[in-house]
Amino acid sequence: MKKAVSIVVLCLMLVMLVAGCGSGGSGGKGKNLTLNVYNWGEYISDGSEDSYDTVKEFKKWYQDTYGVNITVNYDTYASNEDMYSKLSSGAVSYDVIIPSDYMIARMIKEDMLLPLNYDNIPNYSNVDSSFKGLYYDPDDTYTVPYAYGIVGVIWNANEVDEADAQGWDLMWNEKYAGRIVQFNNSRDAFGTAMYKLGIDVNTTDTAEWDRAFEELKSQHGLVYSYVMDEIYNMMESGEAAIGAYYAGDYFTMLDAQADTVDLRFYYPDPTNYYVDAMCIPKCCQNQELAEAFINFMLSRDAAVANAEYTYYASPYTNVYTDSEYIEEMGEEAMEILYPETGDFAEKYNTYAYRNLSQDVLDYLNTLWESVKIN
Repeated sequence: MKKAVSIVVLCLMLVMLVAGCGSGGSGGKGKNLTLNVYNWGEYISDGSEDSYDTVKEFKKWYQDTYGVNITVNYDTYASNEDMYSKLSSGAVSYDVIIPSDYMIARMIKEDMLLPLNYDNIPNYSNVDSSFKGLYYDPDDTYTVPYAYGIVGVIWNANEVDEADAQGWDLMWNEKYAGRIVQFNNSRDAFGTAMYKLGIDVNTTDTAEWDRAFEELKSQHGLVYSYVMDEIYNMMESGEAAIGAYYAGDYFTMLDAQADTVDLRFYYPDPTNYYVDAMCIPKCCQNQELAEAFINFMLSRDAAVANAEYTYYASPYTNVYTDSEYIEEMGEEAMEILYPETGDFAEKYNTYAYRNLSQDVLDYLNTLWESVKIN
């Protein structure tokens, strides 16, 4: 899931309009190959502040290994729904995408992804077995996990009483009216209400979605803004005091918070557990090159650098057991990113978003529009 901040484009950004999604091909090696990557913003180590430049290093590795120059066009999206909309329209072409689990399930069902050739991804052995065979891709046909995490609540201790900072109730606390920000996408916003009410986030019962709708309506007057990437500046500057977001992003905000802000974090129970994974859409123009990129992302240096940069938990054994990574992240970050929640797979299977039928999605989207208009 990920991150939703706009990122400085790492290489020249081109939107390919020649071939829409639906006619994939692997393509052979040749001169001046092009790889088109579509990812969440701020979701890869980009060379800023002397960090590891993943794309640059991949290009260098490919040149050294195959003697071929490549161009990488790196584009970003703010939500799974935005990404899906562009790809399903057939107007753009990308070779590697990194959606969240429930969206992957939908794309598999709609035949939008290519099966992977794992012969080209030997570093797949670095993936922890706990992240193989998950519900969205039970046979590991289409995906390689990239990052995972848990949604929590971020709050400013200079404005919010510590006694109030628990559960989902804080997001509905009238004491902080006008200081609360809510997700600006339907699934995550409804998720906060459904977890609060103890409703299955994957229910097909429209009456249960109506209950969540009423809960979001009751929150509407307390909400300062519905946000995705905007939450960073708002929380860091103190413009907002409370917001639910992804665990890794808390540390990004913590690093940039103003002197007058004291950000804290906790996990409500229950909450959303999620996995983002790398996959190849059918509009891919060079599958072999795409698989080389995925394989490179699993290598130690790239994987550690990306995990350090994004602050997201890594499903790779060559990351979370790496002594340099553990030291760099620090005790607080390791405790939050890799909490002792018991059996992760059990929690994940119970609380993670799953693919909804089109009828339920349509109903959800109608309710969501009403929430924002309310």
